[in-house]
Amino acid sequence: MNIQEYLMRISYNESHKDADLQTLTVIFQHHIQAIPFENLSMHCGETIELDLQSTYDKIVRKKRGGWCLESNYLLFWALQELGYDVCILGGNSYEPAQKAYSAQINHILLKVGIKGNSYIVDAAFGGAYQAWQPLMLISGKDQPQVPGIFRFTEDNSTWYFEKVKRKHYIPQQSVPFTDNPALGNIRKIYTFTLQPRHINDFQELNTYLQVSPDNILQKKSICSLQTTEGLYALVGWTFTEVKYNYMDDTDLVQITTLTDEEVEKTLKDKFNIVLENKLVP
Repeated sequence: MNIQEYLMRISYNESHKDADLQTLTVIFQHHIQAIPFENLSMHCGETIELDLQSTYDKIVRKKRGGWCLESNYLLFWALQELGYDVCILGGNSYEPAQKAYSAQINHILLKVGIKGNSYIVDAAFGGAYQAWQPLMLISGKDQPQVPGIFRFTEDNSTWYFEKVKRKHYIPQQSVPFTDNPALGNIRKIYTFTLQPRHINDFQELNTYLQVSPDNILQKKSICSLQTTEGLYALVGWTFTEVKYNYMDDTDLVQITTLTDEEVEKTLKDKFNIVLENKLVP
């Protein structure tokens, strides 16, 4: 495994001699714009192994993406190689259907320390809840970014991560709407604590997510990638393109339903992914 090969994979060719916030921010942005959040292996009959060599080969050499356990683990390795003080944390993601956070840890995120400040770095939440820059770990402070306003609040050593939602303008519909106005304009994302974790703490989760029929990753094939203006998302046969802040506090959302042939072409054209095995969306 070679850090230069990783940096080439994310098209980063600037200096990385300083393990500072500026370098971290640029590497992070290159990572989320090059490496899709995707669970396509599960829908192609491939097993996802949670070890660094397998993850590296898949994402760096085969130019695939990965889910949080893979993408953030690869980023953890890369940041360590580049001299950052980084540790793995575990998160409990919010499940809107249940209106509750998951009882078990089901997400991996990173904490990076720079000059006495802590930053949360999460390159693999995917979709519209993906931050574009490292977020300072500070309670109750709005942190505006291109995708929206992010915020942490801390209560009794548990941290809560959320985003202020924007309205969506869908050209097929005449009136902009939010996801669900009844739920308010705050989207809860996940909770976490600052207890450091090891990748082996997630091995059971990695197996469970691949065999449990009732989790969203089993039910839907998902591939999303951040772009310079917004994001691309392919869920099943539905391709969505989002442009952030197309109008004041409103994102442009364009939705297309694809055929099987178009799914394959879209993966190649938009996500730079060519699968070895047949995808069943």
